[in-house]
Amino acid sequence: MSQVKPKRGRKPKVPTTQETLDAPSTSIIASSAVMDDVFSVSNVEIIPTTNPSTLATATTISTTSTNHQKHPDHRPRRGRPKKILKHENPEEKPPPLPPISTLGVSWPFENGGDSVGGGPAVARVVPAMDAVVKVFCVHTEPNFSLPWQRKRQYSSSSSGFVISGRRVLTNAHSVEHYTQVKLKKRGSDTKYLATVLAIGTECDIAMLTVNDDEFWEGVSPVEFGELPALQDAVTVVGYPIGGDTISVTSGVVSRIEILSYVHGSTELLGLQIDAAINSGNSGGPAFNDKGKCVGIAFQSLKHEDVENIGYVIPTPVIMHFIQDYKKNGAYTGFPILGVEWQKMENPDLRMAMGMKPEQKGVRIRRIDPTAPEYEILKPSDIILSFDGVDIANDGTVPFRHGERIGFSYLVSQKYTGDTAAVKVLRDSKILNFNMKLATHRRLIPSHNKGRPPSYYIIAGFVFSTVSVPYIRSEYGKDYEYEAPVKLLDKLLYSMPQSPDEQLVVVSQVLVADINIGYEEIVNTQVLAFNGKPVKNLKCLADMVENCDDEFLKFNLEYDQIVVLRTKTAKAATLDILTTHCIPSAMSDDLKK
Repeated sequence: MSQVKPKRGRKPKVPTTQETLDAPSTSIIASSAVMDDVFSVSNVEIIPTTNPSTLATATTISTTSTNHQKHPDHRPRRGRPKKILKHENPEEKPPPLPPISTLGVSWPFENGGDSVGGGPAVARVVPAMDAVVKVFCVHTEPNFSLPWQRKRQYSSSSSGFVISGRRVLTNAHSVEHYTQVKLKKRGSDTKYLATVLAIGTECDIAMLTVNDDEFWEGVSPVEFGELPALQDAVTVVGYPIGGDTISVTSGVVSRIEILSYVHGSTELLGLQIDAAINSGNSGGPAFNDKGKCVGIAFQSLKHEDVENIGYVIPTPVIMHFIQDYKKNGAYTGFPILGVEWQKMENPDLRMAMGMKPEQKGVRIRRIDPTAPEYEILKPSDIILSFDGVDIANDGTVPFRHGERIGFSYLVSQKYTGDTAAVKVLRDSKILNFNMKLATHRRLIPSHNKGRPPSYYIIAGFVFSTVSVPYIRSEYGKDYEYEAPVKLLDKLLYSMPQSPDEQLVVVSQVLVADINIGYEEIVNTQVLAFNGKPVKNLKCLADMVENCDDEFLKFNLEYDQIVVLRTKTAKAATLDILTTHCIPSAMSDDLKK
């Protein structure tokens, strides 16, 4: 090796000759094979750094020593060792180093190109980090237990990021029941009023925009990358609890599968990562090693037996949300196949259902009466394939090399109103159907989609509809353990028999002289009124308001009945409303 002339002054701490490199070099290396061997994913350790000046110095020293090794003929300049070295041959001049001010990133290098260590990460990551914004939201939640009023407003902060078309993405739960939303850019002291364009409750994504042109100055939108593979490096950027400035945490993709989205009570594709995701990270982007967004941080697993398990909404779900809004001008949701199915792993079960040894699929247990599939499919049909993709006996389909995923992923890739080709086995015969897909409707919905709760009051009896927010309001966060078993059974297993069916209950009884003896009735379903079945709350309100019979007779669950004199009940209602400061006997949606 050629002799390198030493610098004057102190002896450099890093030796000028190295057999193996401790950090990626910014010099151009001819052999990519050498780079692949030295900088494989298993060899590169991504270490978060919080001191920008220390990071800049360390990076410069490593680069300087490497340049000495690769270009022995050049002479270093006098002075500080972190200056970029001049080369006598312009063709051998390495790419310029980024300015020191841009090196305050948690990880100094990036897997550039196809080989790891191909270039400085900061050249791509910093502009993407500037697109990350802080979301300030004022929430005013409805009071589901007292549906005529709202709870005290509260504030929250989360994260978001700019995408093309002057839009910002964040989590749906970050702006749920919003009254006001503001955005603040990185390094700015100004908060800009935002407008909510769409909220996707199932996928937990919301889209915002800002009318002020000043907000968009100097901001480059984030670019989306492909779905990452296992062990791919990810960096989560946001504004979590613990400080006011931007935060960066890094990790790898540890799992890709169908996940349960807590906010939307649905199951969609998700990424599990080992990077720390804390309160306030919600809505922040997850970047890959090329500085492109591969997901949105939205939830984490909190348990005494686990550590650093966070979840990210992947790009296929994000793009579905964006395209849905683009096609329909609003969020329409993710379609589902309105059936409940059973695995066919047992050989005796397959034989009894008339399946041949080479046939695989899942058995239909029940079909949602409100779904389009109800008119086509039948119980005990065997679904063999969906859109030409064969379904295994455990309900999975091929995903990527060495991976399988639940076939509901294929359904979630469709849009509301799309058709799908479904092959079924019925009575040992193969049938092919083209079915229209629709969104799922539950008897007890998971969300009210921003609408205030409905209620109707007569003679102190408060009638309301049951939803998951209502159950949570009545029985707390642990409603799975506290709520009545019969109510939980309806939540998990009941299907609506018509599109407008609701579960109507007597929420509570406001004590008055007219309802003596009925005070202990709480959260009990109303089955019929004067012999007529109750389909929904508006149906009940209309029947009571237009009743000319002498008595009002309500048939409740557990064979209970409530009987009130019609004229007395209607007259007493006004006094009860005045006593409890209730503005109206029914919610606005029932007056229409």
